[in-house]
Amino acid sequence: MGVIVESQTGLFHLQSSGMSYILQIVDGYPAHVYWGSKLKHRVPMEGLLIHTPEKAGLDRLPQEYPQYGSGDFRNPAYQVELEDGTRITELKYEGYRIIKGKPALTGLPAVYTEDEAEADTLELELRDAYSGLKVVLLYTVFAERNVIVRSARLINGGDRKLRLRRALSASVDYSGEREWEIVYLSGAWAREGNVTRRPLARGETRIDSKRGMSSHQFNPFAALVAPDTTEFRGEAYGFSLVYSGSFEAGAEVDSFGSARFSIGVNSFDFAWLLSPGESFQTPEAVMVYSGQGLGDMSRTYHRLYRTRLCRGRYRDEERPILVNNWEATYFNFNADKLVEIAEEGAKLGIELFVLDDGWFGKRDSDNSSLGDWIEDRRKLPGGLADVAQRINKLGLKFGLWFEPEMISPDSELYRRHPDWCLHVPGRRRSEARWQLVLDYTRKEVRDYIYDSLAAIFASVPVSYVKWDMNRALTEIGSAMLPPERQAETAHRYVLGLYELLERITAGFPHILFESCSSGGGRFDPGMLYYMPQTWTSDNTDAVERLKIQYGTSLVYPVSAIGAHVSAVPNHQVGRMTPLEFRGDVAMSGNFGYELDLTKFTDEEKETVKRQVAAYKQIRGLVQKGDLYRLKSPFEGNESAWMFVSEDKETALVYYFQVMAVPNAPRRSLRLAGLDPDLEYEVRSGTSEAAFIHGGDRLMQVGLPLAYRQKDYESGWFRLQALKTHKD
Repeated sequence: MGVIVESQTGLFHLQSSGMSYILQIVDGYPAHVYWGSKLKHRVPMEGLLIHTPEKAGLDRLPQEYPQYGSGDFRNPAYQVELEDGTRITELKYEGYRIIKGKPALTGLPAVYTEDEAEADTLELELRDAYSGLKVVLLYTVFAERNVIVRSARLINGGDRKLRLRRALSASVDYSGEREWEIVYLSGAWAREGNVTRRPLARGETRIDSKRGMSSHQFNPFAALVAPDTTEFRGEAYGFSLVYSGSFEAGAEVDSFGSARFSIGVNSFDFAWLLSPGESFQTPEAVMVYSGQGLGDMSRTYHRLYRTRLCRGRYRDEERPILVNNWEATYFNFNADKLVEIAEEGAKLGIELFVLDDGWFGKRDSDNSSLGDWIEDRRKLPGGLADVAQRINKLGLKFGLWFEPEMISPDSELYRRHPDWCLHVPGRRRSEARWQLVLDYTRKEVRDYIYDSLAAIFASVPVSYVKWDMNRALTEIGSAMLPPERQAETAHRYVLGLYELLERITAGFPHILFESCSSGGGRFDPGMLYYMPQTWTSDNTDAVERLKIQYGTSLVYPVSAIGAHVSAVPNHQVGRMTPLEFRGDVAMSGNFGYELDLTKFTDEEKETVKRQVAAYKQIRGLVQKGDLYRLKSPFEGNESAWMFVSEDKETALVYYFQVMAVPNAPRRSLRLAGLDPDLEYEVRSGTSEAAFIHGGDRLMQVGLPLAYRQKDYESGWFRLQALKTHKD
C-alpha cells in the first residue's frame, strides 16, 4: 500500500486497503487512468495504460490537471494570464517526490495525520517552459481509508509577473461513456441540507457560491454515483472542499460521454497576482470512493473529519448539553432572567448555559453595536464576569455568542473606523441585517478583534463560544489592496479569517468553539478544522430538522451537528410537535435546548430530566458511533437512522413518523451495521423490558415496530450484544 511507481511506463499507483487511484504520464501530461476498488499491482499494468487515438489531441486525453488553449476544449483546472496579456501555458511533467505522512498547507485548514505511517503523499511537479510557471500536484493516500486528498501549489518560477485567473484544487476525468448521477446539498436559510440527486446529461452541471462564504444555497460537496447506487449498494465518488469561501464544483460531460469533475475556489471574480518566486496554494479537496453506497461514503467522511480534521481537546471529548437563551428572550433580558433560566437548567441536569446576542454595546435589536464588544451594564449591572460566576455556582459552565466578522454602522467602532469594512470607493455600502462586513484582509482589523475577544476570555470564565456570521459579502474590495490585487479580496478575507481562528483557538484551547452562519451558511470542512461543531440551522422545528440533519450527515459527522429542542409553536414554522419528538430529533446530534425553561410545566420538566439523563448515557455513541441512515425523510412520511459502536456490540436506533396513517400495515425496520453472528438485547428507550434478536434477523427481517395512531410519533431503541467476540 502507499504509492507504487513504474518508471518505465510513467505510471503511479496510489493504493489504500480498499482503493486504487492510478495516473500515468502520457507525452508529458499527467493522465487519469483509474479510480475505484483496489487493484492488485501487476507489472506491467497492461490493459490499463492510456493510448489516445492518433492525432486526437488533448481533447480526448483524460487529464489530472488540464489546461485550456492547446487543444483541450473542456473546462480547465487552471488558467494563467502572462504580462503580455496572453493566456497560453502548457504544463509538462518534470519529476516527482514521495513523502511519508501528509504535509500541512500553509495558511489553510487541512486534514492531517498523527503518525506518518497513516498516509503517503505524492508530489508531481509540472512546468511551463515558456512562462516558468510551476505547478506541484499533491496527492495524499491514507493506508486504511478509501480517501485521496488533492491540492495544487502554483509557483511563479519565471522572471515576470503572472496572474492566476483560475486555480482549482482537483480535476478528475472519467473516460468512456457511462451513466452518472450527481448528488449534492442545496437549500436556503432555515432549510439547509436538502439532498438533490439528478442525472448528468451532455453539457455542464455546476453548483457554486459567489457569496464569499460556502453558503446556505449549496454546500462545497458533491458526489458522482451510478444510477443504481443506494445507501447500501453501488459506487459513489465524493468530493468535499476544505474551504469556507466562494467555491465551484461541477461535472462536464463531453460529446463522447466522458465526464470531468472539478472543484475548487470559485474562478468567478477571482484573480491572484504572482510576482517572481511567489506561490499560491489551493485549498484541498477530499475525495472518497465507496463501492458500497452513499452510506459507506458518508461514514468514511465522518471518521476522517471527526478524527483527522477536527482538532483540540473537544475533538474526542463528549460535548456538553446546553441551554441557549436566544429563543427564550431574544434581546429582552437582564442578568437575573439569565440566572433564572440557568437555575432551572441546573435542576434538570443541563451542563452549559449560553448567552446569545444582545449582551454588548447598546444592542437592544439587531440594528446596532456589532464591533463594540463591551458588556452592556444596563442589562448586566455586574458585568459578564458576575453573571458567569453566578451561573458557574449553579454547576453550569458559561458560554457566549459573538459575531466578530461584522460591524454595525451604528457603532462606536464604525464611527472611529468607517474604512474598516469591505467597500469600494464611490459605491454604496449594502447593508444586510443592518450590518457590514469587516475587512479581514487587514491585519489591524484582525488584531482589534483578537484583542477584544481575548480581553473577555481573560476576565470571564467562558467555556464555549458561538461564532456567528449573519450575512454574505458584498462590495468586495479592500482599501488596503492596490488596484491590481482587488480581485484577491474574497480569498484574502478567508485567509485572514483562518489566521485569526488559528490564533484565537490556539490561545484559548479550553474553549469549545461552535461555528454558525445564520445556521448552516458556513457549514464546511474549513470551519470544522477550527471549530469541531456547527449550528446546523436556525430552523429548530423537529420535522424540518429531520431533513436538515439527514442531508447534512451525507458528508459531516454527527459530532459536528448542533441540534436543539425549542418551544412550540415553533418560531420558524409555527408547528406544534410533542416534546418527546423534539427531544428524539435533537438527541441525534449535539444536544441542547433553546427556550425558556422557567415556563415548563412540572410534567415537561420531568420529560426534560429523562431526556438529559438518557443523552448523558448515549452521547458517546451518538457523537462517535458509525451512522447508518435507514429511512429518508425526503422520500416519505417516515425517517430512521442508527448509531453503531466500532466493535458492533452497542447500537442506538431512532425512528420517526411525521403524520399518522389510517389502517396502517404492520411495520418493521431493517437495521444495518450489526454483527450477524451476535445476539442483541433490545430495549425501547429507557425501558427495562428487553427482547432478544439476532443481528442477522434484525438486518434481514427487521425490528418490529408498534404502531400508534398519532402525529409526530418517535421512538428509540438500545441494542447491546449479549455475548461478544471477547467472550
